[in-house]
Amino acid sequence: MDYYVFQSGRKETVLDLAKFVDKGVQVKLTGGRQVTGTLKGYDQLLNLVLDEAVEFLRDQDDPLKTTDQTRRLGLIVCRGTAVMLVSPTDGTDEIANPFTQPDGA
Repeated sequence: MDYYVFQSGRKETVLDLAKFVDKGVQVKLTGGRQVTGTLKGYDQLLNLVLDEAVEFLRDQDDPLKTTDQTRRLGLIVCRGTAVMLVSPTDGTDEIANPFTQPDGA
């Protein structure tokens, strides 16, 4: 998801991807796909070029969940219309969901 600031009739993105170039990013796409890779370039439409991209495969039973299984994609272009989230891979950790109920509760 990106946010826009409207100034003088032009649409400018608030998301500054320049600081992520040549760094690892995680990208979530519409439809539940999730990839990580090194951001090599982008444009004003949020089209992203990722190198050494790896896709996290989705669960067979729930296509919105990812599994630990991956597949290497190499150099890819993510279309801006499909990009929902871009986040750095360094400095982020996955935590347990505090809102899930333990089994038997």
